[in-house]
Amino acid sequence: MSFMRIIFLAFHILAHLSEISLAVDSISQSLSLSDDGKTLVSKGGTFELGFFTPGNSQKRYLGIWYKKIPIQTVVWVANRVNPINDSSGILRLNISGNLVLTQNDTVVWSTTTTSLRKPVSPVAMLLDSGNLVVRDEKEAKTEAYLWQSFDYPTDTFLPDMKFGWDLRTGLNRNITAWKSPDDPSPGDFSFGMVLNNYPDAYMMKGNKKFYRSGPWNGLHSSGSPQVRDNPIYDYKFVFNKDELYYTYTLKNSSMISRLVLNGTNYVRRRYVWIELTQRWEVYTSVPLDLCDTYALCGAYANCVISDSPVCQCLEGFKPTSPQAWYSMDWSQGCVRNKPLSCKDKRKDGFIKLSGLKAPDTTHTWLDQTIGLEECRTKCLDNCSCMAYANSDVSGQGSGCAMWFGNLIDMRQFASGGQDLYLRMDASELEHVSHGHKKEGVLVAVTVSLAVAAVSGILILGWCYRQKSRSNVKEKLDFNIKEEQNSRMQVDDMDLPVFDLSTIAKATSNFTIKNKIGEGGFGPVYRGTLADGLEIAVKRLSTSSGQGLTEFKNEVKLIAKLQHRNLVKLLGCCLEEEEKMLVYEYMPNSSLDSFIFDQHRSGLLDWSKRFHIICGIAKGLLYLHQDSRLRIIHRDLKASNVLLDSELNPKISDFGMARIFGTDQKEGNTRRIVGTYGYMAPEYATDGLFSVKSDVFSFGVLLLEIISGKRSRGYYSQNHNHNLIGHAWKLWKEGRPLELSDTSLEDSCFLSQILHCFHVSLLCVQQHPEDRPGMSCVILMLASEFELPEPKQPGFFGKDSGEADSSTSKQQLSSTNEITITLLEAR
Repeated sequence: MSFMRIIFLAFHILAHLSEISLAVDSISQSLSLSDDGKTLVSKGGTFELGFFTPGNSQKRYLGIWYKKIPIQTVVWVANRVNPINDSSGILRLNISGNLVLTQNDTVVWSTTTTSLRKPVSPVAMLLDSGNLVVRDEKEAKTEAYLWQSFDYPTDTFLPDMKFGWDLRTGLNRNITAWKSPDDPSPGDFSFGMVLNNYPDAYMMKGNKKFYRSGPWNGLHSSGSPQVRDNPIYDYKFVFNKDELYYTYTLKNSSMISRLVLNGTNYVRRRYVWIELTQRWEVYTSVPLDLCDTYALCGAYANCVISDSPVCQCLEGFKPTSPQAWYSMDWSQGCVRNKPLSCKDKRKDGFIKLSGLKAPDTTHTWLDQTIGLEECRTKCLDNCSCMAYANSDVSGQGSGCAMWFGNLIDMRQFASGGQDLYLRMDASELEHVSHGHKKEGVLVAVTVSLAVAAVSGILILGWCYRQKSRSNVKEKLDFNIKEEQNSRMQVDDMDLPVFDLSTIAKATSNFTIKNKIGEGGFGPVYRGTLADGLEIAVKRLSTSSGQGLTEFKNEVKLIAKLQHRNLVKLLGCCLEEEEKMLVYEYMPNSSLDSFIFDQHRSGLLDWSKRFHIICGIAKGLLYLHQDSRLRIIHRDLKASNVLLDSELNPKISDFGMARIFGTDQKEGNTRRIVGTYGYMAPEYATDGLFSVKSDVFSFGVLLLEIISGKRSRGYYSQNHNHNLIGHAWKLWKEGRPLELSDTSLEDSCFLSQILHCFHVSLLCVQQHPEDRPGMSCVILMLASEFELPEPKQPGFFGKDSGEADSSTSKQQLSSTNEITITLLEAR
């Protein structure tokens, strides 16, 4: 090769390398981005822009994702409503400074610059913030973008983005969930700021309000008192004549965080990437619980998640429809005991309600320049004003917000809520001032005997007191008294109480044909009340040594819990020698009656099983994290998961559950209770229990749902392995799908079954610290991200699986449904 030829090639290579260098994070008019593996990478290597195919789709999209995270996590999609069918897509920047995406010369997506003049030298650049911007290189002010992707978010809200409005241009920056993991087009859920006089943010499901964050009150959104100073991010809210938006910034630039709107029931989640475990962890999510359901309790009612029922009429109000209200249909809300006449404003006044999420702000008036006293005067002078409050509760409080029309979508917070002043007739004010309740506390409603005849129940109040016992802090001990004859009386019980005659009549006097089950507690009967409501009655067996303890424990726990995946306690009966709990009736019995039955297992295809798995996980998450109490169930198993008419799972049987303090991580006991095959190794051998003990039980249950086999059988030729051991053996041999139920062999969801199998092995790992929490479990179930390799499980072989069987050998049976008590723990 001649010297000149070498020089020519060298210059050609250098020119090409120079072009590549220029194109690393940007494109200009002379360069384009085609779908041939080329991408733009931000200067610091944080984000990447290119073409991708989501999930199992065959379509191509232009998007932005994290460059350094091995799990492709897309944060923005350009052509989400107009996918490309093949790899013919090309992204160009035209002379006007607009990005244009074409397929075979047909425009599928383009931008519109905001500049009124033609740019001299436009360039499109991907920034390390994840923002794709178009700017004029000749423009001295580099932040004067002609266009930016941050103004047009899809389902993800990144640090430094603005969530809200540019009031000068009418630009509304909201986010919309993907339709599915395979389809980034807009789904049912959207979340955005609404320009009420007192601005508010709403999450919509279709055209219906699903969740409301509450107006900004100077410290946080009114409905999010849990948002406070934290080690992850700083946040601020801007509201002036030009802009209305919320934004957040990371405190540590090396941290990675995103807020995503998912198309699920837990729809808005803030994720943090954990480098050590190489996975996303949920930092916060909403809705938090049942009380975050928009307008759940109707008008003039308050949602109190720690109460049962959760909906309570405000002071001076009563249910609009008592029959519907006590049937748990709260949608009609409450009405005043005495209507406002407004003929003489001097007869009106206000009561102070504390600790609230501010009502829906659709019909409000706002003046940020006046204080609370002037706000009160203005509200009193307007007959249509129903309530007022400070719009800024920081410091001594300032600003004035007034509400007109019905007050809806309120909830009570234990801490961090705000004050609201509610308009009342003078006679009601006098009643409140001489009443037995303090300001802001809900009045307990006593139902008359006439209403009780309609609803079949009598509502009383109960009180509880805190008591420290053993090493477990903040245990609750309710005022249930035992006398020497084993009778119990329940003082001030906030739980419907049924007469023995009512229960006897409902169950045909406890005839054998009405008996539907038997447990350590005693027999369970099916019944029908006079109003047609079907019930399940758990009757404490007089011969049960542990039943009385279980009864008290179940009453004090389940009466305080409200979740769609927990069985609902309707009331109790304490009369003569009888002690009974009355539950909602589950027509499809328990999960074990399906998955372990050769004929009925075929009725549960994989989609139904996966629905059940997710429901159980959500119920456990509520117990562990989202309820007012932190509860360890300690006996989660297939027979304790009930199924309603639509096969929705409900966790039941809280007789062995334990309450933890909010700062408590684990407990220890010498009285080990539970069911072999589901018990975590640290609990069975040493009496140590924690939320991770329940995670282990969930993992076992997940294996049972996948396989249709009981955990306490042996599944290898030499009989050395139980279900966990058999699952582990198949996993190590690369044959995991052999575990799945034969009825699922033709399933089109084999990848999801395999994913759940993987999750189950992570849950049953030997050491508690290796097991994921339930929030992480739900995240893993809802995604198809790559999961970490599981470590050796606990109790995977015959020797380890029966390590303590001799302690209560006489109490075990081949059915695996006997709940055991070990009096001594090693």
